[in-house]
Amino acid sequence: MSRTRRVVVLDYGSGNVHSAAKALERAGADVEVTAARAAVMEADGLVVPGVGAFRAVMEQLRAVRGDELIDRRLAGGRPVLGICVGMQVMFERGVERGTDTEGLGEWPGEVTELPAEVLPHMGWNTVTPDAGSALFDGIEDERFYFVHSFAAQQWSLDVIPPFPQPSLTWAEHGGRFLAAVENGPLSATQFHPEKSADAGIRLLSNWIGTLS
Repeated sequence: MSRTRRVVVLDYGSGNVHSAAKALERAGADVEVTAARAAVMEADGLVVPGVGAFRAVMEQLRAVRGDELIDRRLAGGRPVLGICVGMQVMFERGVERGTDTEGLGEWPGEVTELPAEVLPHMGWNTVTPDAGSALFDGIEDERFYFVHSFAAQQWSLDVIPPFPQPSLTWAEHGGRFLAAVENGPLSATQFHPEKSADAGIRLLSNWIGTLS
């Protein structure tokens, strides 16, 4: 019988940590909500949720040294999953209504406003994952729940073999944007798995299944 994976939801003041924790428990993980360094570093997986503005999330992360913890985990090949603004801050910068904020810089590129007539992009939408995606295994044709006005709309990371190419998942609202990325130990979704009913729980279960 395989052991239960230990997952920490990073507690840094973001509003949806407990709903994320409940969804991860439904998906089969042993979950703790904390920003304690030892727990974050020792967990099998770390989830970084995020709601609100890019700048506010970055300020909250830095206040608990979450930026350092995320970087240290990834440097050691330890899995991290970002959700919504928790995905956006993995990029170099975010530009929101004239405010330019430095992100975590784990991926190149910037997060900008979607070129859509109706914002926020709120509700269920289909996604198009790359073939072989681990996150979307068995749920390639499902719909997921989005609430956002900003997103990464380009991917510019060049990965040189023998390192595996990232798995990219796209969606559309006014234009094409990244709905999810799987890149080594770092994965992220622009939508909210915890609000995406059974498909979201299956995605979280798929991610938990990749944890060693």
